[in-house]
Amino acid sequence: MKEYQFQVRVRYAETDQMGVVYHGNYAQYFEMGRVEWLRNLGVSYKWMEDNGVMLPVVSLTMNYKKPARYDDLLTVKTILKSQTSVKIEFDYEIYNEANELLTTGYSMLVFVDMKTGRPILPPEYVSEKINSFLEV
Repeated sequence: MKEYQFQVRVRYAETDQMGVVYHGNYAQYFEMGRVEWLRNLGVSYKWMEDNGVMLPVVSLTMNYKKPARYDDLLTVKTILKSQTSVKIEFDYEIYNEANELLTTGYSMLVFVDMKTGRPILPPEYVSEKINSFLEV
């Protein structure tokens, strides 16, 4: 399983009244991880959309272990779980600066034709990039 990591600092606006990251913001951290995972692969969401392909989330789960707090530097690890036919699945792990596991997650996305709204095979360019990444 191939992974990509990036870091993000928790902004004040991302916290709730208890001073911890609001639970809904983790979905954004996961999205940032996916976008950067693909970008690191040489694929951008913009390129896919310019070529008529959307990649909507059809399933998302999160498990909270410990809270993240304002100004924490988080490491978001995005792990390709599988890519089969029309779907792609990722696992996520978020760590704080002490390398404590804070949150885990999973998402399933489906390649969709923007004109028809129907699932499609990933563009050949994207498949080639993912396959070459898996062979490394």
